[in-house]
Amino acid sequence: MSRQRQLRLVLSFRTAAAAMALERLCLDRGLPGRLIPTPRQITADCGLAWSAPPEAEAALRAAAEESGVLLDGTNFLEI
Repeated sequence: MSRQRQLRLVLSFRTAAAAMALERLCLDRGLPGRLIPTPRQITADCGLAWSAPPEAEAALRAAAEESGVLLDGTNFLEI
């Protein structure tokens, strides 16, 4: 039985440090999502991405900007 694909917000990073900083930030603030290996469709230097529901985009971008976490890209993918 295979998992059904869902539309997800996928944030990519240039460094693993930025990915881990966003993970800590989201855990501290109760924001949704989790770290995943960067999907093949996205080019990212560090190999890590943050996957979250699409409706969380504004909250995640605002939290990252406010905390100085640099995002490399924002994508919406069915994964």
